Formats: sequence, C-alpha cells, structure tokens
Amino acid sequence: MNIHEYQAKQVLKKFNVPVLRGGIAFSASEAEMIASEINSNVMVVKSQIHAGGRGKGKFKEGGLSNLGGVRVCKSSDEVRKHSEDMIGKTLITHQTGQVGKKVKGVYIEEGCEIENELYLAILIDRASGKITFMASTEGGVNIEEVASNTPEKIFYQSIDPAIGIQPFHCRNISFALGLKGNSVKSCRALLVSLYNAFCSTDSSLLEINPLIVSKSGDVLPLDAKMNFDTNALFRQSDILELRDEDEEDPMELEASKHDLNYIKLDGSIGCMVNGAGLAMSTMDIIKINGADPANFLDVGGGATKEKVTTAFKIILSDPNVEGILVNIFGGIMRCDVIAEGVVAAVKEVKLEVPLVVRLEGTNVDLGKEIMKKSGLDIIPANDLADAASKVVAAVKGT
Repeated sequence: MNIHEYQAKQVLKKFNVPVLRGGIAFSASEAEMIASEINSNVMVVKSQIHAGGRGKGKFKEGGLSNLGGVRVCKSSDEVRKHSEDMIGKTLITHQTGQVGKKVKGVYIEEGCEIENELYLAILIDRASGKITFMASTEGGVNIEEVASNTPEKIFYQSIDPAIGIQPFHCRNISFALGLKGNSVKSCRALLVSLYNAFCSTDSSLLEINPLIVSKSGDVLPLDAKMNFDTNALFRQSDILELRDEDEEDPMELEASKHDLNYIKLDGSIGCMVNGAGLAMSTMDIIKINGADPANFLDVGGGATKEKVTTAFKIILSDPNVEGILVNIFGGIMRCDVIAEGVVAAVKEVKLEVPLVVRLEGTNVDLGKEIMKKSGLDIIPANDLADAASKVVAAVKGT
C-alpha cells in the first residue's frame, strides 16, 4: 500500500524525523491560508499523487506555461494561484503514463536554502533477509538511471535485525554521502529515526529523494515516499486509514476486496491461475509462445465458484484482453469446483474471446466432464505448453 508525501511526512514526524513545516490543501483558499500560517519568503506547492517525477510532469489541461507539479512560490498570492492551477487537473509523469492522475490536493511546504541534494532509501533486501539502506550522492534525479549508468555511486548498508541500527552503520552511510562536521551528527539522528519508523510501521520501502543538506548543515528529507507490507496492515490500523483508493487501479482494488491477487499488465492474454509460482510460469510460457500476458491473477488455494466468476469479470474488464488462459493445479482446490466456476462465469459474462482451460489434480476428470457437458466453447488443454500454444493461436487466428 502506498500513501501520499504529506501523509508520509506526518508518519515520520511521529518518529522525530525533522520535516519542514507544511500542510495539505484541497482548495486554493486552503492553500493560501496555510501559506499565510507558514509565512516564509519561499514556499513550495507540491501536487499530491501516487507517482514520481511530479516536478517534470505536465498537466493535460495546460495552464501557467505548464510548469509541472512542483512549483516554488514567494508569496501567499502565488501559492493560491499555482494551487488553483493544479487542483482538479490531470498530471502526467513518466510513471503515470499518458492517462495521468488527477490532483485532488496540494502540499504547501516552507522552503529552505539547499547546500546539497542526496538520495536515501530503506528497503528489504530479500537476498540477505535484512533491512538495507541505499545511499547516493546523486540526489534529486532518477535513481534507476544512476543504478544503470553509475552503480558505483550507490552505497548499500545492511542492518542485522538482531542488533538493529548501530552508530557505525550511521557513520558508514554519512561518510558514503560525503558528509562532514555537524552534518554527520544530524544525519546520524535522522537515520535512527527513519529506521525506527520503517520497522514500527511494517514498511516495505521508505525513499527520500532528495535528502538535502541545508546551508546550516542540517540533513533533512525534502521528499518522502512510503510503501507498506499489505500483509501487515491488520496490525497497522493507523496506516490503513491513510489509504487513498482513488489512487489505486480500479481492477486491482476490486480484486483485493475479493481476496484475489491481481496486477494489470500490458498484454492481451488474460490469465487466471492458482498459486503465484504457477502464475509466473504461465506468464513466461505465454511470452515464449509469442504473446504477452494481460495480467497476473492468483485466485489462491481455496477459490469458490463465486470467486472464479469474479476473477473472470475482473479479467474481462480490461479492454486489451483478447483471450483467456485458465491454468489450475488442484491440490487443495478441487478441479470440479473450478470447472463449475468457469462454466458459470462464461454464461454470466457472455464471453466473446477465446478461452483455454488446463486442469490438473484433484477431481480433474470430473472437472473436464463438467466443461464438456456445458456445451460452451471452451478449449481444453492437456498441459501448460499445450494451453499456451492454443490460446496464442486462438488470439492470432491461426
């Protein structure tokens, strides 16, 4: 689960992370009032959407020479003008695609004198099983480009969960960032607070880009992005309340309500599979056969007929889907239940694209018999390779 920048800074503030003064506004008048309260010579108006690259983004509707989604202002009047220009409009960045995201609110933050821009992130390194800091002197730019072109400029510091963050960790990171004097002390306090916030909130990512060094030597987060482990939200009620469903993909949101694991992709072959590993293999073999998957969809190990029907509806809500491949291995799940769900779904949604079904496991013969007797245009497959080749051929008309 993701949250907005202003929400991330509210969370971090609870853990004594030094953040600049600011407030969220959902109208130009609110923005002007917040700016008057901040009363600074320099303030920044930031569009709040779940996407990076806001500063270089463009609004679909144009306006104010299309200055992007992050703008520096020098008065309350300017804050009002720029807020009015952004709120309610659609911002397009390199992460949103041409569809863009509607800006519902803007974050008004006081400005500061910046000496240097850095990069800092905390994430879970699954290879080592440890929380890991990523740090780079190349702040304020696309970190993916840095990792690709100059990977030597990224420093990694793993933290053993048995001992937690220690002073030597902080020194290593500070020195890797080229900090000196009081900035090292400031960074050490910041790193401890960030680590505590990351662990206490079950975060999966905490990214600050840029992390800045002020003229006075203070190390501060100028931006903040936080992602959270969805599986841990049951014990993070305060974090769950920050969820903005308007920022999520409608199909992925609908799937989560039915306990389905769904991720939309760019291909044309819809996939319904039980088990994440089998789903990944199914996607791979579709590509080997010359097509691309339209989604990742794992119905889990205990799918019911109703759940299968819902999964079909979600897959077909994607206009790019030209064919569907159902690949089920019935261990805990019974193939006859899946077959009943497939038949019910095809009848209910009035399927108009090719459907290939591969079943294997518990009650497989009964499942195949149910589909055969349904009289529906369901293409059976003997194995995964057979299923992939059949669905790709059906979509291509060969």
